Amino acid sequence: MDEKPFNFETKQKPMTETQSQQSTHDDYDSPWKEALEAYFPEFMTLFFPVIHQEIDWGIPPRFMDKELQQVVRDAKLGRRYADKLIQVWTLEGKKTWVLIHVEVQGQSEPDFNERMYVYNYRLFDRYQVDVISLAILTDPSPNFRAGEYRCGRWGCDVQFRFPTVKLLDLGHDWETLEASDNPFTLVVMAHLMAQKNRDGKKRLDAKLQLIRLMYHRGYSKKRILTLFRVIDWLLHLPPELVPQF
Repeated sequence: MDEKPFNFETKQKPMTETQSQQSTHDDYDSPWKEALEAYFPEFMTLFFPVIHQEIDWGIPPRFMDKELQQVVRDAKLGRRYADKLIQVWTLEGKKTWVLIHVEVQGQSEPDFNERMYVYNYRLFDRYQVDVISLAILTDPSPNFRAGEYRCGRWGCDVQFRFPTVKLLDLGHDWETLEASDNPFTLVVMAHLMAQKNRDGKKRLDAKLQLIRLMYHRGYSKKRILTLFRVIDWLLHLPPELVPQF
């Protein structure tokens, strides 16, 4: 049973010194990973509703970080990603693995589609299970799109397509994000606000706006504290503004 709505006038734990120092160099992968683990069903509802309807949510999803790292040992090299491998069961009773790949670096990458293909076939080759690759593009460039990898020669061809969602597209309908009760919309709004607002005062205003929205939605104390931590991560404040929050 969900807890009673949380009174957010309760004093919150301030950001750590490390978090404060990151205000000029945002850490996007860590909050996305935490949000995915806390709100995976809500994530799927928001970004991939058709797939969400095909999953048997009566069987708890299982996060498989160890299995993912065994086949993606180069994930920490170069660009940063928030990758999650989750085992789910379909309504037909079939075990399926969902690879969530969140592009968090904020820049386009020429080899993005190829990387998605490599991750997919490595997982299938090692574990012989259906792997569904999904990508969230969080960069600020409206021109960077992904979703298909092709290669071939002399009649031997490979075509790999995967669903993607561009955060900028969701940001075009801000009123819908605000009106939604889905907690993951707050993660989306916090990320877009962080990209748009580099000025500390504007970030402070953005944080307060999201905190008020959480309170308005009547979330439980547990849910608010988790979302607060994610938002605090995404919208880092300069040290001089931390006491005002």
